[in-house]
Amino acid sequence: MNLLRKLLFPFAILYGLITSIRNFLFDKGILKSYSFDLPVIAVGNLSVGGTGKTPQIEYLIRLLSDKYKIATLSRGYKRQSEGFILAQANSNAALLGDEPFQFYQKFKNIKVAVDANRKNGIEQLLSLPEKPEVILLDDAFQHRKVKAGFYILLTSYGDLYSDDFMLPTGNLRESRSGAERANVIIVTKCPFNLSLDKQNAIKNRLKVAENQELYFTFIAYEEFIYGENRKINVNEIQSAAKLLVAGIAKPEPFFAYLQDTNDVCLSFSDHHNFTDKDILEIKNLAQNNIIITTEKDYVRLKGSLPSEQLFYLPIQSSFVSGSENFDSVILNYILNN
Repeated sequence: MNLLRKLLFPFAILYGLITSIRNFLFDKGILKSYSFDLPVIAVGNLSVGGTGKTPQIEYLIRLLSDKYKIATLSRGYKRQSEGFILAQANSNAALLGDEPFQFYQKFKNIKVAVDANRKNGIEQLLSLPEKPEVILLDDAFQHRKVKAGFYILLTSYGDLYSDDFMLPTGNLRESRSGAERANVIIVTKCPFNLSLDKQNAIKNRLKVAENQELYFTFIAYEEFIYGENRKINVNEIQSAAKLLVAGIAKPEPFFAYLQDTNDVCLSFSDHHNFTDKDILEIKNLAQNNIIITTEKDYVRLKGSLPSEQLFYLPIQSSFVSGSENFDSVILNYILNN
């Protein structure tokens, strides 16, 4: 695969040129961007997958939903539907996509919508009888047709965009210079005790501008795994025989947190749609042991596997330091817009 990526280097140059021209046209107003008269916060990345957008969106929901009427708008990746859809009681992961459906199930006091056309999606949300006061755009850093008021750019600690290259040779969706659009840059999936010296070294590698703020977060796992009707302390199942299942971009930390010597780990591609064959494989490997999956995968596996066996492990985004300052930056932006 590495050799193939190197051979595709000319295509990476071409792709980088195309995306740079596109960004230039939006920057100069030749291609039109649309703004809206309410706070719109876009969370995204420069690379494909695995930077922790979902826990970051959930952090913002927890921060804001008690103070404002919040709506999330995603494209609904790999959903089996088209156009604008507002989550309702009969919605499911197939209709909305796994991450939006996860938002809908967890946060009952917000609106959750999907639309590949973010401009249309925002217009539809603003036409509702009870329109939102703040909109969170999920994975919309490259969606230049909408000009958000505030941009949060994520990059993984082990895979910084400064060390990456354009697709298909690397994993970047656009040039590293795209980071200049960000108001805040967050380095995700850090060690929880990341030293100040290492933080400063990363800041220099990312070439953070004076008008940008930089934060560092880590993934915090909850103490319990959750099933349909009960929860179990992680310590109680650490040494028990179990099957770990993940359909996410980078499942290694999830496996490492839960895995014991004899546990079986089963990995699928990100946003994997589980087939009947997959379900049969999971059942055969699990036998009578418990099955633990990610929260994102749980919304797609629920109903296909025995409820007494199936559990998920929730995660949250936590700041290494500076969470109060980050919260103030977000709240001040909303207050002044």
